[in-house]
Amino acid sequence: MSGFNTRAIHEGSEPDPVTGAVNPPVYLTSTYAQDGVGVVRFSDYGRVDNPTRSALETCLSGLEEARHGVAFASGLAAEDALLRTLSPGDHVILGNDAYGGTYRLLTRVFGGWGLRVSCVDLADLEAVRSAIEPTTRFVWVETPSNPLLKVVSIAALATLAHGHGVRLVADNTFATPFLQRPLVLGADVVVHSTTKYVGGHSDVIGGFVATNDDELATALRFHQYAIGAVPGPLDCYLLVRGLKTLGVRMERHCANARAVVDFLSGHSRVERVYYPGLAEHPGHEVALTQMDDFGGMVSFTVVGGAGAARQVCESTKVFTLAESLGGVESLIELPAVMTHASTAGSTLEPPDNLIRLSVGIEDAQDIIADLDAALG
Repeated sequence: MSGFNTRAIHEGSEPDPVTGAVNPPVYLTSTYAQDGVGVVRFSDYGRVDNPTRSALETCLSGLEEARHGVAFASGLAAEDALLRTLSPGDHVILGNDAYGGTYRLLTRVFGGWGLRVSCVDLADLEAVRSAIEPTTRFVWVETPSNPLLKVVSIAALATLAHGHGVRLVADNTFATPFLQRPLVLGADVVVHSTTKYVGGHSDVIGGFVATNDDELATALRFHQYAIGAVPGPLDCYLLVRGLKTLGVRMERHCANARAVVDFLSGHSRVERVYYPGLAEHPGHEVALTQMDDFGGMVSFTVVGGAGAARQVCESTKVFTLAESLGGVESLIELPAVMTHASTAGSTLEPPDNLIRLSVGIEDAQDIIADLDAALG
């Protein structure tokens, strides 16, 4: 099975050998009977493993072309487990456009623990090289980034990081493995908020780490077990279900996003559109080489400043004003005061008139008409 959609549907989800059920059962169990003292058939405890979780880990790691995949209760729980493989005094290089929750975790949680963070324009390889220190352990990249949709070369960053003995961590939440496979491009670790496109229906919270690094995978498995931020079996079932339609949903997300970009690019109230599919986007040429399409996320700034942007966000009917992204429904938000409020006063603070769209899979004409009415 080599095709993406075929693997997404079948990998980890073969019919149940006992009943023939075509979907993996939701194993609602906290413990397992043992065949003797210490003689374990599958696992000894639900926190350690669960068959529904195993189905998710098998499928998503396969789609990311990883030997190992570890599921967590949220995207931030996945990042937390990964960062716990570091030590106080270690150093992380983060892109200067990144999810506010990642920045908050690094600076306000792990910063107090002794982790040091530098925020750098990752498209500037000389700046990255200059920022690397003897204690640098991770270069952490989002591409496309949140919310400015910056695109950087994973292969170039991997070569640079590896030359200094540093691991490259790639957040693949926006692109998903349908559009981009960072491990194939040279990254050492992939992280996901599976809440987003993997789940795809705004009904589940989850996170994931994928890697081909055996040592790192062992540490992540230990943290999953010892710390316990694991997804429940119903969460895992919903994510497995989401993966089965990821490819067809992403095709529609991408097509609708292109239509939205075409509309916004010609609107008199729009200052600038951020979308890697635009030829004038600084990362467009890189996106052409490492992505199979440009995704369903679009950001833009509006004429009139923060007040005008707020008015647009509060005027839509098809777009729902809400945080998060990647669901079948279109969402609109104001990053500066919503998802990225924790970056206020930092180099990561987004423009106050920036609007971020998660373009859903509704009919494109209805999405565009809604934006047109909101922009006035």
